[in-house]
Amino acid sequence: MNLATPPSTASPAGFDRDRAVRLAHETFDIEAAAVQGLKARCGDSFAQAVEAMLAVQGRVVVMGMGKSGHVGRKIAATLASTGTAAMFVHPAEASHGDLGMIKPVDLVLIISNGGESDEITVILPVLKRLGAPLVAMTGNAKSTLARHADIVLDCGVDKEACPLNLAPTASTTAQLAMGDALAVALLDARGFQAEDFARSHPGGALGRKLLTHLSDVMRTGEAVPSVPPDAEFPALMREMSRKGLGASAIVDAAGRVLGIFTDGDLRRLIEQGIDLRAMKARDVMHAGPKTIRDNALAAEAAQQMEQFRITSVLVVDADGILVGAVNSNDLMRAKVI
Repeated sequence: MNLATPPSTASPAGFDRDRAVRLAHETFDIEAAAVQGLKARCGDSFAQAVEAMLAVQGRVVVMGMGKSGHVGRKIAATLASTGTAAMFVHPAEASHGDLGMIKPVDLVLIISNGGESDEITVILPVLKRLGAPLVAMTGNAKSTLARHADIVLDCGVDKEACPLNLAPTASTTAQLAMGDALAVALLDARGFQAEDFARSHPGGALGRKLLTHLSDVMRTGEAVPSVPPDAEFPALMREMSRKGLGASAIVDAAGRVLGIFTDGDLRRLIEQGIDLRAMKARDVMHAGPKTIRDNALAAEAAQQMEQFRITSVLVVDADGILVGAVNSNDLMRAKVI
């Protein structure tokens, strides 16, 4: 095969593009209607389920077979990442030993559209004897699962998006939406904040923004360019070149920031034709530069750079003493921006 040759755009024999698009639109309509239909059935039982999950001392154990099982794994993951301890246990594995993972202090959330899956019905009596509260998310309020449950969340749909009305499509979308609704109600009731979310997502973009402090990424010690105000201009240039920040702080004897001189300042002075050889740092510095506290988040430095259209920020302590510096490249390496 010649990789340089683009694949053929010819449609396979018998393929109807217009029909494919029409079916996609119908799928969206059917699944949107399924989710909207949940609103009329989301009332006291939903509030009871949220209250029970808030009160549980152990974990919310989510179970489901087939496509409902895939939905269950997602719901368990969403709950766990938003402040509700949760895990997924496969019903088929439960009857072969994994039931030992479930304790009376847990709450069991079982997802099944029909509510009659053999792998689920066989373990219901054991779960009831265990004494853990049982919440059913089902489309069949008269099913075996619903009869055994303490709380029933009705996720029934009028029809599946599948043209054969067989493949779980609208029903699993409704289950996902109900699971998300539970997670949202729970995180709100717990007072869950963005910082809490970041702690469970340290590897994600939000986690880096909310957990990375300037002290984690800033340059410190000898890596921070600084000169006294009476430093000769050549000494200022050498300090900037040696430290590679694109700027240098001008500090007093105590280390307090008096000003800053940047590559941009240098270009502007050269354009003006000013003879810089006799200048001192105090003559060319930009007084009262933007600084940021050393206990700030790295994302705050990024925001300040964007707001004031600058590429570096000096970091100071509570007394205004220079303790570090950071530029946009440092923040990009830390994946904060």
